[in-house]
Amino acid sequence: MNQPVQAKSESAAPRRIGISRYSTVEFLIALGLLFMAAPFVEEIPHGDFIDGSLITIVLISGVMAVGRRRTTLLLAVILVAPVIIGRWLRLIWPDRIAHEFYLAPALIFVVFLIAHLLTFILRAPRVNAEVLSAGIASYLLLGMAWMFAYLMVAKWVPDAFVFTAGPDSEHVLSGFNAYYFSFITLTTVGYGDIVPVNHVARMLTTLEAITGTLFMAILIARLVSLYSSQPPGADKADRQTDSPS
Repeated sequence: MNQPVQAKSESAAPRRIGISRYSTVEFLIALGLLFMAAPFVEEIPHGDFIDGSLITIVLISGVMAVGRRRTTLLLAVILVAPVIIGRWLRLIWPDRIAHEFYLAPALIFVVFLIAHLLTFILRAPRVNAEVLSAGIASYLLLGMAWMFAYLMVAKWVPDAFVFTAGPDSEHVLSGFNAYYFSFITLTTVGYGDIVPVNHVARMLTTLEAITGTLFMAILIARLVSLYSSQPPGADKADRQTDSPS
C-alpha cells in the first residue's frame, strides 16, 4: 500500500524552486525583457529610470525564483536590498553615489542566483520547462555578472578598454556597451571593436570566455544525461503534477 504513495511522492519531487507558482520561467521572461530593452532605453528621455525599473523587476524576480525556503528567501532579500537601493540612489544622485555602491552588491547577488539555479539543475530528477529555463537564465546571468565586473574595472581604470569602431560619443564602457561586450565575450565571438588592454580586464575576459564554453558543454551533458534517464511517461506525470490544482 505504501509503494504507490512513495512512487507518487518521488514523481512529485521538487521541480520548482520559486515562491508559490512563481518559477524560473517567469524569471527568464523578465531577463529577456531587460536584455531586449537594453539597446533602446539609452536613446529615449529618462531611459536610465526605465532601465533601473527593468533591473529592479529582474532582481525581485530573481528573489522570487529561488526563494522557496525561508532561509534562502531571507538571504536573497538581504543581498538584493543594497542592490536596489544603490541603483536608485545612483539614478537620483549620480554625482553623490559611487558606482561601486551598486555594482559590487549586484555582482554578489547575481553570483548567488547562479549558484542556486545551478544547484537546482544538478539536483533535478528529470528535464522539464523549469530545468531548461534555469539553464538559460544561468547562462544569461553569467553574462550579467561579468558585465558588472567590467563596469567596475572601467570605473577604476578609465582606459582599461579601447574602442576601435563606432562614434567617439560611445567610446565608454557603460550601459548597453557593457552588455554587448560581456555577451560577445561569453559566446567567444569577439568582434574586436572593444578591446581590453588592462591586465585585470584581460584576465576577466579570458575567464569569461572559458566559463562560457565550459558552461555550455557541462549543461548540455547534464541535460542529455537527465533526459536519457527519464522513465517512460515521465513528461505526462510532470504535466499532471505541475498543473494548477
